[in-house]
Amino acid sequence: MDTLAIPHTQTEMLDVMPRAQRLLIGVPRETTLQENRVALAPHSVASLTAHGHRVLIESQAGKMANYSDLEYSEAGAEVVHDREAVFKTDILLKVAPPTLEEIDLMRPNQVLISPIHLPLLDAEYITSLLKKRVVALAMEYLRDDETGTFPIVQAMSEIAGNSAILIAADLLATSRGGKGVLLGGIAGVPPAKVIILGAGVVAEFATRTAIGLGAEVRIFDNNVHQLMQLQSKVGRQLHTSVINPVHLREQMLTADVAIGAIHSPQSRTPIVVSEDIVRRMKPGAVIVDVSIDQGGCFETSKATSLDHPFYEQYGVIHYCVPNIPSRVARTASEAISNILTSLVLRAEPGGLMNFIRQHQGLRNGVYVYKGSLTNAHLGERFQMRSTDLDLLITSDF
Repeated sequence: MDTLAIPHTQTEMLDVMPRAQRLLIGVPRETTLQENRVALAPHSVASLTAHGHRVLIESQAGKMANYSDLEYSEAGAEVVHDREAVFKTDILLKVAPPTLEEIDLMRPNQVLISPIHLPLLDAEYITSLLKKRVVALAMEYLRDDETGTFPIVQAMSEIAGNSAILIAADLLATSRGGKGVLLGGIAGVPPAKVIILGAGVVAEFATRTAIGLGAEVRIFDNNVHQLMQLQSKVGRQLHTSVINPVHLREQMLTADVAIGAIHSPQSRTPIVVSEDIVRRMKPGAVIVDVSIDQGGCFETSKATSLDHPFYEQYGVIHYCVPNIPSRVARTASEAISNILTSLVLRAEPGGLMNFIRQHQGLRNGVYVYKGSLTNAHLGERFQMRSTDLDLLITSDF
């Protein structure tokens, strides 16, 4: 009797996705720089916990942005009073740079995502991060690989651009020590003259607001393509120019308001307005240096705080707050929270460290990596040895 031929079965190879890595995420209460923002809003916490992540929120972390502990708890967060526990998580999310005391609470191999505020950095600060062997990413330098944009900078720039003009309009008032000029003027009285340095997102939204209030606007940037784009986005012909020192000087000496809106992709913002020009500006004129978080683009700029936001030098009022969006803390918190939540969720399959290895835009934000300084500009500034991040990641993989 013939035996039945049994067909040979072949093993099917299935693609197996790496298991999503569950993360412990910490959000502390900010205690410095009059910072009112918080890194995660309750709706973002709900998204993260729904994906299996744990989120530790320090009690009262969202108070200044009008988020209660109850809202966070209902969203799935663990609201804790133990500050040290928050600083021992896998990922620490902050909207202000950590203080030296806060760095002491951190642990090796932890991922820190926060701003760095170049004017406030010193060698001791960098050394403390190096000793802790953390992986530190600067929010200002996180770049989207697809668009080439800096998402957190863009979101905060939109807020800062709107706010800068409103701040300048307020500081022009006689009661603030300004020239007593109405930004938009009235019938028979000319409007204020506003100079905007830069043609990026801050400049775009500052231009929109200034024009909306009726001011006379002039924009300077060395990137002609960006100047063209700005005109296209605003939808009208504008007075634009490259940063010609002679022309810029002439315009600055007759300006009522000057907005610093230049962003550097990796290092300090260049100074384009000298102290001599500021000295010759109109008494009572106003400078709002939005670029101060990267050093500022006016030679006379020095970082201030929301407690004491402006000072006068050579009769010119300077407003140099690094965290202008903190004035509208809830809006700014939601914007930051959306971006950081998307980043964490996109990193789930292989973990955040693997995500950093695979995305140049994230690596662009890393300035300290497990005991090594990786930002060449900071190395030059503080006379410290820096190492190429790609080499460190290759050897660490």
